[in-house]
Amino acid sequence: MNSPFVVPVNPDSACQPPSTKDFLVDRTFRALARIGVVLVLALVFALVFEVGRKALPGMEKHGFDVLFGSVWDVNQGKYGILPAIWGTLYSAFIALLIAGFFGVSMAIFLTQDFLPAKLAAVFRTIVELLAAIPSVVYGLWGIYVVIPAIRPLTAWLNTELGWIPFFGTSLSGPGLLPAALVLAIMILPTIAAVSQDALTGVPMKTKQAAYGMGTTHWEAILKVMVPSAATGIFGSLVLGLGRALGETMALAMLVGNANNISLSLFAPANTLAALLALNFPEAGPNEIEVLMYAALVLMFITLLVNIIGSMIMVYAQRGTK
Repeated sequence: MNSPFVVPVNPDSACQPPSTKDFLVDRTFRALARIGVVLVLALVFALVFEVGRKALPGMEKHGFDVLFGSVWDVNQGKYGILPAIWGTLYSAFIALLIAGFFGVSMAIFLTQDFLPAKLAAVFRTIVELLAAIPSVVYGLWGIYVVIPAIRPLTAWLNTELGWIPFFGTSLSGPGLLPAALVLAIMILPTIAAVSQDALTGVPMKTKQAAYGMGTTHWEAILKVMVPSAATGIFGSLVLGLGRALGETMALAMLVGNANNISLSLFAPANTLAALLALNFPEAGPNEIEVLMYAALVLMFITLLVNIIGSMIMVYAQRGTK
């Protein structure tokens, strides 16, 4: 009888069935990954629970008056955070518009063969280093550089175009515009870095196919590369917005800390993060309850923005497919 044909197994080859050790390593890694996910979720729930527990007395005592009130007077026991909510959203979206435009433009410039590879790597490193600068340094830079630099332009806009609500007041010092400009620079590295990864992840054959169809360089970028990387670029904008909503120290130094609601870019305003940072050190028991209430609102806004952004990204991916 003929013996069956057997292929000898090379012990150094990768094409062989997993051993008992491989199974053990795989199961251990899966278990550690599950534990890590559970711990992260537990940390989030513990954080929300602890903040909510301390905010509950303030919620029961003041109800929705805190959310829709515009006066913050500790002596009279009046706590309103509506101007802070408005300032948080307004400054974050202005910063997102500025940083989104320049961040995506920078990502295109550094990934689409406008510079030699080595020079592009140098510029990429410089942009990423902006994320390492402490926020208090950004705040000082905004006070001593940004505000004096933009004051002549804001004075002209207020004088000539003061009938437009966005320019209805003058910039006397800290205000919404300098805070938004500094905030845009702070979130710029995040948007630029993630957008670069998204553009780099588009297969080179896609761009080459566009050239083969007769497109110009800019048509290939704007009509092929950017739409192909749109999901990742939008993800960078969501991440940037999430950071902008929670930024504290620089805004506390630049936004003006005034509880008023105005469309004017030059008017002083307030944000939830700045409100918390400036009032917690000297807060009494009653004020702490309301501040924890405000912290819970800030957490809810950030979570809601990220959920909406994730849903839009999911629908965009389905539409692409």
